[in-house]
Formats: sequence, structure tokens, C-alpha cells
Amino acid sequence: MHFRQIAPSFHLQEYVRYFWTLESYGDDVGPATLGPLADGCPGFIVQPVDKGVFKDEFGNKMAPVFLYGQTITRTALFLTGKFCTAGICFHPDALKSLFGFDAHEFADSCFGMSVWSRRRTNSLEEQLLNAATTQEQISILTIFLSNEVKRNEARPDPVTQQAVTTIIQSKGQITLRDIQKHFNLSERSLERKFNQYIGITPKVFSTVCRFQASLRQLRNNDYSNLSDVAFDNGFSDQSHFIRIFKQFAGFSPFQYQKQARETASTPSLL
Repeated sequence: MHFRQIAPSFHLQEYVRYFWTLESYGDDVGPATLGPLADGCPGFIVQPVDKGVFKDEFGNKMAPVFLYGQTITRTALFLTGKFCTAGICFHPDALKSLFGFDAHEFADSCFGMSVWSRRRTNSLEEQLLNAATTQEQISILTIFLSNEVKRNEARPDPVTQQAVTTIIQSKGQITLRDIQKHFNLSERSLERKFNQYIGITPKVFSTVCRFQASLRQLRNNDYSNLSDVAFDNGFSDQSHFIRIFKQFAGFSPFQYQKQARETASTPSLL
């Protein structure tokens, strides 16, 4: 499989972290597993049915074009056939700031194009599925998102964006009390902003960031034993770390290291 990451144009950088493509090599027809882990970001996936089929963990076929919200439980999508997939990794607040959706309504779920007006999305889906290459799909998505920015009155909330940045920079280890104090917000106000713009509470988002930091440490083999990873990333002990890891990944850190060599996944938030 070949994974490629593409930077968005300047005017979309406030909403899109990157576009990406995932294509099978040569005669490789899978099956392959795309394992989105909790990374604090919503996303978008395009998979034309004539170039591979997505199925969920229960064997149900996925829509060829769909958005997904915050992923906070283990999710696995299975690709069959010679696949050619394109996608978007949004910034954490994009569902609200770009599309005007209340992000908490879409946590741990994916949804088809009907969430927008049918006239616009029918045209978009048709263009995406008829595109000859993933690069053409990225170009179509760039135009669509640029128009959404102009059309939608929703805009990023500066306080939420700054709070998210602060949590990410601390790798999830800054206390929420410090966040509240810094931005002069009550606990209730901070949670309301996060539920609306991010889709999960600031506490859960912080835990996602600590989980992602531990993933990076595991990938880089930057530890002597598992308890080092737990304490380095703010978990109370090794059993606490393993429990949270299983909650987000669906398996233990040891199993993750083995599956990481076999599972395609998009890069982490951190």
C-alpha cells in the first residue's frame, strides 16, 4: 500500500490538516484494514465501489463517500479489491467551524452526504465517484470546501482553538483547571464549547492526546518498559494506561505493536 499526505491550500489550512490518499500496489487486491484510531480529528473518506469496497467490522458495506466524527472507540474498516482511496483529516473543530454541525452529534459515527442539502451533495458525490484519479478527487474536494467556507456563516471559535492547541502542546497533560483559569472559563462553559465544536469533553480530548503521545512512543520504541510509557504520558500506572489504550485501540499496547505492522492508519494528531 502507498500512503500519501497532501497539504491543503492556504485558505483551507484553518480547517484541514491534510488530504491523503491510500492506494494498493500492482496486483495487490487486499483485503486490507484501515484502522482509524482516536486522534482528536474528524475526517472524510472517498472510496469508489469500482476501486475497492469498504466494510465495517460486521461486514456491512459502507457508503462510498462519508464523513466521520470524533473516534473514541476502536474502529476498523476493511478494504477488498484493488483499492484507491482518498480522504481528509480535518482540524478538531472543523465539523462546527466549517460545516456548522454540532460536533457532539457525530461522535463515534459516520454519515453520508445527505447531511448537506441534497442538490449540492448529489453533485459532489457524482463528481468524486467519476473522478479518474485521487488527485482529481482532492481538487474537487478543495473547490467544494472553499465554497463551504464562503457559504457558511460558522467560523472557528478562537477560545476553543487556543484551548485545543494548548492541550495538544502539553500532550494532554495540562490540567483542565489551568485551562479554565487561563481562558477565564467555568468548567461548564469549557465543556459546552468542546461538546459543540470538538464533539467530546476537554477531559476526553486530553486523554486522546495522551493516548496519541503514547502511540508515538511505542512506534519509535522510545522506552525501556511499558511502565515508562504510562508514566511519561501522565497515566497513574501501567494498568491504567493499558485500560485506556484498550478503550481507544481495542487491544493492548503489545498487540498494537504487532498489528501496526499489518494495519494502515493515518498519521496521529501529535
